[in-house]
Amino acid sequence: MGVKDPEQKLTIPGDEPGTRVSGPEVLVAGASIAGPALAHWLRRRGAEVTVVERAPELRPGGQAVDARGIAKEVIDRMGLGAAVRAACTDTAGARTVDAEGQVLETFRADDHGGDGFIADIEILRGDLSQVLYDDTRDGVEYLFGDRIAGLTQDADGVNVVFAGGERRRFDLVVGADGLHSELRAMVFGPHERFLRHLGHVLAFYSVPNEFGLDRWLLEYQDQESGRSALLRPIQDATRAMAMFYLPSDDFDVDHRDVAAQKRLLRERMAGLGWLTPEILAHLDDTPDFYLDEVAQVVMDHWSSGRVALLGDAAFSSSPMSGQGTGLALVGAYVLAGELAAAEWDPATGFARYEARMRSFVGANQEIGRLNARSRDVPGPDAEPRPDFAGEWFTELVGRAVNGIELPDYAAAPDSEAPAGTPGGPGRPQCG
Repeated sequence: MGVKDPEQKLTIPGDEPGTRVSGPEVLVAGASIAGPALAHWLRRRGAEVTVVERAPELRPGGQAVDARGIAKEVIDRMGLGAAVRAACTDTAGARTVDAEGQVLETFRADDHGGDGFIADIEILRGDLSQVLYDDTRDGVEYLFGDRIAGLTQDADGVNVVFAGGERRRFDLVVGADGLHSELRAMVFGPHERFLRHLGHVLAFYSVPNEFGLDRWLLEYQDQESGRSALLRPIQDATRAMAMFYLPSDDFDVDHRDVAAQKRLLRERMAGLGWLTPEILAHLDDTPDFYLDEVAQVVMDHWSSGRVALLGDAAFSSSPMSGQGTGLALVGAYVLAGELAAAEWDPATGFARYEARMRSFVGANQEIGRLNARSRDVPGPDAEPRPDFAGEWFTELVGRAVNGIELPDYAAAPDSEAPAGTPGGPGRPQCG
């Protein structure tokens, strides 16, 4: 797709014959999961889509993410079941262990119909991002190594200035640029207004599989300190993914200062035991280190004029929920569908998107908060840990996994619906 004239007035369906384009021009910030998923649906609904990503290329690896319940339905409707299944981690389940490595508890990937603690669709974030990019790259313009430096909007569109110097105009702009969304800060206000720190820090990075890991995730939790170390399998059997959770009410490290993050991790994980020293020994030679606070994004509105937010930028439920990817995939489907059903009117489309997603988001954020609380350090002032054995929690999980109805948007255009009817045979499974 070519570069647009920044002074050209863009049109949307309904304008005079001969001047209309196939659909609105939409800029999406972020090329991880939410952004390319939204690009898939916007393109199918008739929009012209540009995705801008500040990284020079797709980021590989990353945390293992899951698709449960209604998110599987979205993957099915995207026609990506086979591609997602081929990229799954093929994890058999999870085992909690003591300091000597003795198994304490086992969770299998086929528990609860594949929607349990370890989902039957489990894939590295980077691998899912690659699947979504490969699916959209031929019909979507991707701008890597750039970002939105400024924007102004009026009743008809949004003028965008890119950090690389280019100026362009779009009908709509969507921020899918993660927990620390630059677009959110630019349009809605500073991060501290919306971030809710849950009192924990998460770190993960890949290591050589020198631990004999074979299809089973292993987790060691130290109840007294609230710290835990995990090792999980990935498709490359010669490697493994290491993860650490640690309590931290005073997290104050720049999320882009990797050296400071590694120092913090070494200091806070010292003396943990189990395989922690061996895992930390690879901290300086790993290619994909990541550390950040465990936080949620809580906002009254996810849109302002012609700008909206999606995924973690709008409603991060935190890794403690295990549902961030599901929210991103479902949110992308609903946002594109509601905009197209509203004939691309942002006020109507964004309002309907928020109305459909609010309860679903709320249930998943509640699970994230409860799981974070279950890892808090015990003490006289600590809240009691949740009792997950009650029926109330089963009901909450049901709302978090399947608590939203997916419209078929039959009246909206769909240029490439996969064979079969929505919800029919072919739902992707892994394992």
